[in-house]
Amino acid sequence: MSKMAALKSWRKWTRVSPRFLPFADVATKELPLGRLFQLSLFQVSVGMCMALLIGTLNRVMIVELGVGAWLVALMVALPLLFAPFRALVGFKSDTHRSVLGWRRVPYIWLGTLFQFSGLSIMPFALILLSGDSNWPAWIAHAATGLAILLVGIGLQTTQTAGLALATDIAPADSRPRVVAMMYAMLLVGMVASGIAFGVLLAEFSQLKLIKVIQGAAAVSAILNIVALWKQEARNPQRTSTAIERPAFRDAWRGFAEQPRTMRFFLALGMGTAAFSMQDVILEPYGGEVLGLSVSATTVLTALMATGALAAFVLAARWLSRGANAYRLSALGAVLGLAAFSCVIFSEPFGQPNLFRLGAVLIGFGGGLFSVGTLTAAMNFESDDPTHHFGTSGMVLGAWGAVSATANGLSIALGGALRDMVSSMALEGKIGSVLVSASTGYTVVYQVELFLLLATLIVIGPMVRVPKRAAQDSSPSASKFGLAEFPG
Repeated sequence: MSKMAALKSWRKWTRVSPRFLPFADVATKELPLGRLFQLSLFQVSVGMCMALLIGTLNRVMIVELGVGAWLVALMVALPLLFAPFRALVGFKSDTHRSVLGWRRVPYIWLGTLFQFSGLSIMPFALILLSGDSNWPAWIAHAATGLAILLVGIGLQTTQTAGLALATDIAPADSRPRVVAMMYAMLLVGMVASGIAFGVLLAEFSQLKLIKVIQGAAAVSAILNIVALWKQEARNPQRTSTAIERPAFRDAWRGFAEQPRTMRFFLALGMGTAAFSMQDVILEPYGGEVLGLSVSATTVLTALMATGALAAFVLAARWLSRGANAYRLSALGAVLGLAAFSCVIFSEPFGQPNLFRLGAVLIGFGGGLFSVGTLTAAMNFESDDPTHHFGTSGMVLGAWGAVSATANGLSIALGGALRDMVSSMALEGKIGSVLVSASTGYTVVYQVELFLLLATLIVIGPMVRVPKRAAQDSSPSASKFGLAEFPG
């Protein structure tokens, strides 16, 4: 009976339209679904390492190991030192010399080695950090910082080359769906690994932590190797050492001189900063200002993720139907204005549900903005007809560099600004009317509103839809359901 029931259930699923099945219609003849899922595993690896660094290790170092929060924040921010070099990494993968005929694979492999190396030495650095040695404390801090920096370099190198490879493989009309899926797999990696780390470390011990980190090192290497296996076709003629390569300085100058380039990256930086500045203060705002419980504030992460996933679904659908990527990014910024307004007004109105709605809209608006800007970056091409090499690696590297730098700096600025303003407000230094725990938070949210307005001003001239873009949209591009489930 159980086999018959399973067979009937399977037959029912086969009759469901692909329109309602996640990723069912993201595949193309050039990029089958299985190959796309395989390639997206590098994003799962990146998500897993991000969850480990930002979530698990962040808490363990502060709570269990007693390391100062400022020092932990400094360590976690170390990968930002490498972020500006992502454009160079992408350019090198565009113009890589190789007798084997690969451009992207060597850089994905190099990033994997950095990831594995950092995660491999991290347990020993944490042993020193726990005080279980006779070494000076600064050596433990330096070793831990080095391990985190290596992991960060690996993540950024792998992601830059991996996204460039996805751009190389995916046909132009399917790139929005590929972007969506890559984002989805990143989120899947973060959520799934976060849950796994929580279960494995439910009864915490240093030995368990070492095993978890070592396991993460092995899993990250396996995922990346599987992701790049037989993905990039070998073309020795394109990577021949006899071909003259342009200098990075010349290639970047030609790219930067295009009219829309600097405007695009300025909008990207301000928009990313606007959506990221609240990352470390949203949950404390709910607890300190609105009086929500720990469990209630923890749900906020799920609400933001839900909003982001909904944004990915709609973004992929609209982009595949020929929507302008810049217009989609601008729509995300507009929704961000509504989101932070809901958060600000939830305190005077005493409405936690308005606060929760704001969290959902933050995820939704941020998701639209991220997918829109990444899609625009994937479709950037050099206007120089003498440029014989693709520019996707350099452009995506620049996108990643701006995004990562703006994200990290804005998070740090948001926390510092909240602390400074709250301290002044509670001491009555900025007026008796503003003596409130909510003042510091509100100032941060108002800064984010200002950044979103500035983003709309900068991106405004770019949202005009070219006539040719509308003419180029094909009927096949309009078929997009949950199958393009973005991430």
